[in-house]
Amino acid sequence: MQLTTIANCLKQFSQLAGVSDSPRLDIEIFLTHILQKNRTYLFTWPDQELSAKQAQTFNEFFVRRLTGEPVAHIIGQREFWSLPIMVNNFTLIPRPDTELLVEATLGLFAEDDASQSRRLLDLGTGTGAIVLALAHEKKSWRCVGVDKELAAVELAEKNRVQLNLQNVKIQQSDWFAALANETAFDVIVSNPPYIDLNDEHLSEGDVRFEPLSALVADNKGLADLEFIIAQAPHYLMSSGWLLVEHGYDQGEAVRNLFAANHFDNINTFRDFGRNERVTIGQKVN
Repeated sequence: MQLTTIANCLKQFSQLAGVSDSPRLDIEIFLTHILQKNRTYLFTWPDQELSAKQAQTFNEFFVRRLTGEPVAHIIGQREFWSLPIMVNNFTLIPRPDTELLVEATLGLFAEDDASQSRRLLDLGTGTGAIVLALAHEKKSWRCVGVDKELAAVELAEKNRVQLNLQNVKIQQSDWFAALANETAFDVIVSNPPYIDLNDEHLSEGDVRFEPLSALVADNKGLADLEFIIAQAPHYLMSSGWLLVEHGYDQGEAVRNLFAANHFDNINTFRDFGRNERVTIGQKVN
């Protein structure tokens, strides 16, 4: 019997139309992962046959995707800021929109000399994607990523080791709880839970497979943002910056929280969909 070819696999994308917004891309990601080739290879060698083991793995991946399971969980990783980040079902899957948080942070220090040392804290680090992306870009920075969930801390540490980033420390902490002895930070970043428990989108797409504790917050999704924004000044250097990701409809509320806690230079950035997504503020001296 003829083995499955790349072309035959790609033709099956239409069966995923009901469960995926990008069915063709899902198939391509499966194949590049299984074959350990890039996407160009798929288009250059469409008649290439998969081995029996590769074909079996592809079929297993395909069946799992038909149930709605996220691609990142199936292959065990997601690219973020061009870095391979291992994922599991104990943490959020890094989203492209969250790269805006990295971009905004780097923009604040664009004039720094390459050797300029800064101290950065990532609250609720999850996979470690944000802190690792920033540490990768700023080798002279001293970075700390914290999460209250041990499973997340262990995963973030695995990602740190895999990326061989020596300027990052991953530790367990419920927000700021374990940081009393840390020197103040130049910048604090966070992508905290910000979805209302009653949000209808929690029953759709990839979020069905992600931990609710990493997604939802009390007070219409604002509770954790309120806490972080209120407490951050105690852990920031003079003129230090706080940057947070939030929901598309929370921009005004978050700006008001920054203002109420005496931040200056408050600004909100929009994501790829033109939704308000990241708000920043600078600690008043």
